Amino acid sequence: MDKKKEYISNLKKAWRDEMLSAANYRALAGQEANPERKSIFIRMAEAEDRHAGRWAARLKELGVEIGRFKENPIELLRRRMLLKSSPEAAAQMLEVGESQADHLYEAMIQTAETEADREALLEAQREENAHSLMLQEMSSPRVMLHPQSRLERILGREKWHVTAGGWIGQAIYGVNDGLGAAFGVVSGVAGATAANSDFILLSGLAAAVASALSMGSGAYLATKSEREVYEAELEREKHEIEEHPEEEQEEMELFYQLKGFTPEDSQKMAAKLAEQPEQFLAALAHEELGLSEKSFPNQWKSAVSATISTAAGAIIPVIPFIFWSGMEALIISFIISTAAHFAVGASKVLVTGRSWLKSGTEMTLVGLGEAIATYLIGMLIAPMIG
Repeated sequence: MDKKKEYISNLKKAWRDEMLSAANYRALAGQEANPERKSIFIRMAEAEDRHAGRWAARLKELGVEIGRFKENPIELLRRRMLLKSSPEAAAQMLEVGESQADHLYEAMIQTAETEADREALLEAQREENAHSLMLQEMSSPRVMLHPQSRLERILGREKWHVTAGGWIGQAIYGVNDGLGAAFGVVSGVAGATAANSDFILLSGLAAAVASALSMGSGAYLATKSEREVYEAELEREKHEIEEHPEEEQEEMELFYQLKGFTPEDSQKMAAKLAEQPEQFLAALAHEELGLSEKSFPNQWKSAVSATISTAAGAIIPVIPFIFWSGMEALIISFIISTAAHFAVGASKVLVTGRSWLKSGTEMTLVGLGEAIATYLIGMLIAPMIG
């Protein structure tokens, strides 16, 4: 692709991204109760509208028809997730989009044909950076009116950081793992047994059960181990506070100063925390060790989630062999497994914000490569097993 075509392609993407961002900001403003936040979202939407209008006009000058803006189902689903999230979680999700816009503009600046284009892109990039900083402040406000409010924020009493992206990401990972493992087993056994349905069904079901139980037990043990490490570190930190309370309080003051608080505020906050030993211990563990009890999911929930999502993915390649046999079942399994790989890859856009087509294609190619490799290996070992 030459530079002009690449620039036009990126310009069209920038126009669409700005239109989508404007719609998102306007939707958030429509349901925002806080007048200050509402005003910020409206101003951001207006800025994105200006950017979109500028890119539309430039595309028209270049002889490119952009047509009418229309959101696809994935974008509408992401909007719904955005509106159902807390304001802080929504700000986090939007900040990812602003960072991606910054990278796109950086690439476009390198391929811009005129100085006017370059200046327009630099101006838009500066505004996107400002939006990104504002969203970061919304998602993790450092400066509040009262020290007690700051303490509550630092102690993690607000639970906005637990977003839908966490469990969605885990579910996608589980489905992908089960699908990949079972697809590989089905392909390998098919290659080794000339698509013998009985062998494939038996081995496929065994692989599905084994993968689900393995993922579930692994998730349980991993989460449990993390919690045990947390508890051990917390006990050591508790001992340090008991032995050297003044030093630990001074250390807490320094952490707050590094976050941008004044020495006076830092001293008041650390002193206030020292009056509440349990909260002081939790805050110090979070700042010094990066540990927070709220960051560890329940091990049983993790186990059940991993088991169910992995089983759901693993059963997909096996289903055709329940109803059909031989090469017919293998072909159907190949088709639905390939489609499932694409769907799982495309669904990652819900948490990554990447192109659904690129993500789906990437996962499809990985799945196909795995299936072909295991099928060939199965054919190679077929003579050994007769």
